[in-house]
Amino acid sequence: MKVSQIHNEKKQSLSFEIFPPKKEEDFKNIDEMLGILCECNPEYISVTFGAGGSSNNNKTIEIAKKIKNEYHVEPVVHLTCLCYDKNEIDDFLKVLGAEGIENILALRGDRNPNVPAKSDFLHASDLVKYVRKTTGDRFCIAGACYPDVHPESAGRNDDIQNLKKKVDAGTDILLSQLFFDNDTFFKYVDDCRLAGIEVPIVPGIMPCINAAQIKRMVDMCGAKFPEKFKKIVHRYGDDKEALFDAGMSYCQSQIIELLANDVEGIHLYTMNNVKVAKRLTEGIKNLI
Repeated sequence: MKVSQIHNEKKQSLSFEIFPPKKEEDFKNIDEMLGILCECNPEYISVTFGAGGSSNNNKTIEIAKKIKNEYHVEPVVHLTCLCYDKNEIDDFLKVLGAEGIENILALRGDRNPNVPAKSDFLHASDLVKYVRKTTGDRFCIAGACYPDVHPESAGRNDDIQNLKKKVDAGTDILLSQLFFDNDTFFKYVDDCRLAGIEVPIVPGIMPCINAAQIKRMVDMCGAKFPEKFKKIVHRYGDDKEALFDAGMSYCQSQIIELLANDVEGIHLYTMNNVKVAKRLTEGIKNLI
């Protein structure tokens, strides 16, 4: 089933993001992780995709097939384009089509100094347009959006106008980058609607449960932390277990507020941590 159909049929969805394990020994344990995650009853699970030349790309498709055929949950395959040309994208799409995978998350992808960029796709909107032109409605195309504004954007208005181009090119649904201030997300959705963006916008949520991770999130995606979260980090940052509990509690309250305000779902960045996924979903099992 296409993710767009799921959102048409269900008012609020639950979905997860996972990544292919980098170590072969960890990949052998993928069934244990998927089994636990699928017991949490997500409507779909997205699987990240490596940069050009990465062996993880084949693992992405292998995991997606397993999610669909063995666990009967819809997979969403991340598809980056900056380091690929049209022929390579065609090959990926043929494989996905042959495997009956109907959902992709179209992304530009991060710049990788070890893998040269190619010229066919400079933006995610270029990939969306190409997939629509060459495959029609074969795939549900999800796109990314940035409540805290894309780090490379000139500002909020510029960011939303670029997002509008991506939606107009054929994007069916938007999954947001992580954020920690719900008011930022609510204002962002309002601005998107004013700009004529009408597709579902699903908030992406990640619990911050250790100090190193918090710094990495700020450096990587420019996510801003509200004052109440800064106080939590200041108070518990030197105590790993305390910060885990506090970070999980903050995330839980964030999710509950989002659901109470009728968001169209929750997309949880699991970090392949089943303990995190189970604890958070257990807390909202009667809400969604």
